[in-house]
Amino acid sequence: MTRTLPPGRYTAAAKPARRKRWLVWALSAAVVVVGVIVAVVAYNKFAVSEIDSEATSFDLVSDSQLDITFTVTREDPSQAAVCIVRSRSKDGSETGRREVYIAGGEDQTVKVTAPVYTSRPPAMGDIYGCSLDVPAYLTGG
Repeated sequence: MTRTLPPGRYTAAAKPARRKRWLVWALSAAVVVVGVIVAVVAYNKFAVSEIDSEATSFDLVSDSQLDITFTVTREDPSQAAVCIVRSRSKDGSETGRREVYIAGGEDQTVKVTAPVYTSRPPAMGDIYGCSLDVPAYLTGG
């Protein structure tokens, strides 16, 4: 005795398993690709840098000059570097900026004092950042 089901009451047979397997593989590959992209971006953003800098003090010389003292630490002290230092006014706006060339040498950490000339009375000085990618106009080359 065979049972017959009423027509139109039940859906057609399920889709073949091959389509579902293909979809699972495609989604898995997409997740892996996105994970690798996130890992590369995070590594580039948070990896230990080859150069580190820190402003240690500043001296308000006049209404148009500030002297900033900072340290630069390089993994390879023989490499030259460039640092951008700046002055800011009481309202926080930048009033002066300067690139400072740090020559290669034997010391891994060097202390530098550089004057920054300003367009308005300065209130503080800080270091914007340093790089080992020194522009040719700073080296005379």
